[in-house]
Amino acid sequence: EHDKLILYHGTTDQFETIDLTKSYNKRDFGRGFYTTLLEDQAKEWVYRLSIRRGKKIYYINQYEFQGDKSLRIKKFENFSDEWLDFIKKNRYNGGVAHNFDVVMGPVADDNTMETVQLYMSGIYNKKEALERLKYYKVNNQISFHTERSLRYIKLLGRKKYDGANIYI
Repeated sequence: EHDKLILYHGTTDQFETIDLTKSYNKRDFGRGFYTTLLEDQAKEWVYRLSIRRGKKIYYINQYEFQGDKSLRIKKFENFSDEWLDFIKKNRYNGGVAHNFDVVMGPVADDNTMETVQLYMSGIYNKKEALERLKYYKVNNQISFHTERSLRYIKLLGRKKYDGANIYI
């Protein structure tokens, strides 16, 4: 039995059922449904997404996740050699390049992505990349990759925002 986690997911579309086939490809932890422990982070992500999509309204969904021993969960505590290789594999190969139900760990976000890309292209070696990454504030992501894993998350509520980041 794992601790209950409260998770956030920003979206420009209202939905009740999570559809893994609608997930973006070539993401950090593979194709999946991505959430975060940080509501502000979810808000920042979806705010940028709403601008790119030209949407005036967006939502922050709040979920409760409580896994159990049967779920295959991979947890990266921080930036590491293993984390870098995992992201490289998922971003290069696409799909889901692992056999975990749920993956938790740092985000290769706008702040860290340049360093990760320089590593992936061979300009930085692993040691140089990790040395640079340690100066970044670590945002987190929890991603769900199997239909089975989705049975462990429950929608608690949804907040609606307008384009000015105002809760309506």
